[in-house]
Amino acid sequence: MPEPRAFGRETPARRGAVGRGWAWLGLIPFAAYVVMFLALPTVLAVGSGLFAEDGSFTLANVAALGDPVILTTFWNSTWVSMLTALVGAGVGALVCYALLGLAETGAVRTTVDAAAGVLAQFGGVMLAFAFIATIGLQGLATTFLMDRFGIDIFASGPWIYELPGLVLPYIYFQVPLMVITFMPALSALKPQWAEANLTLGGTASGFWRHIGLPVLAPSFLASLLLLFANAFSSYATAAALASQGSQIVPLQIRTALTSETLLGRENLAGALALGMIVVVAVVMGAYSLIQRRASRWQA
Repeated sequence: MPEPRAFGRETPARRGAVGRGWAWLGLIPFAAYVVMFLALPTVLAVGSGLFAEDGSFTLANVAALGDPVILTTFWNSTWVSMLTALVGAGVGALVCYALLGLAETGAVRTTVDAAAGVLAQFGGVMLAFAFIATIGLQGLATTFLMDRFGIDIFASGPWIYELPGLVLPYIYFQVPLMVITFMPALSALKPQWAEANLTLGGTASGFWRHIGLPVLAPSFLASLLLLFANAFSSYATAAALASQGSQIVPLQIRTALTSETLLGRENLAGALALGMIVVVAVVMGAYSLIQRRASRWQA
């Protein structure tokens, strides 16, 4: 005979059901943030690129994406983003490998983790000013090399204020971002795999060739795509450093919004933003698929 339930006492299953029923309320602030600062600006950008000033639908702005100047800016953004992503991923992976042999709660590991978290977000005007003050035309390192050794790092021109000058600042925040995203995957390698490899007569190089690298490859590729998207969408550092011209897409969008020579093409900025959204969406979609595969080994 089943035991009667005490009056007024809620069973654990009932409390869990009630908790799950109200848990979604905690997502309201995040959902509001996403709508206001992500979804709404995206809709406005796409809308402004597909409509004319009188409100009529047009594809003229989108067709302008085939202009040679616009294609050049997209290519510039692509190669700068890919170059800095490759360098940042390579250097960051080596840093993660060096940290792998250190205790997670040790002073060096915690210091590097904290520094990576800060430096990955250190960008914009402050980062551009730091590079200008260090290796600008009158920077500390520039004048030191000239006065002491007679080395002129700007003998071929002021490259720091042009497109090549974006490479070093971008790598500066790409490396710590790689450390943050790739370290969990490297730490997920189970010691039992290495022990089984040695038990079966394998070598350390064989472990990395047949086990370690294949397992880490999806995570490394996913981190590489994330770094590419991060550099491709970066604006503040480029706007403060590369003051001449519109060499990359974010700067071209600024020019389309502020230039007085693009009368009648004010909505070109929306079409450029639409192009950026498509590129970043494809990259992040690939990142999501690869990360889903990599998560099987990190469980």
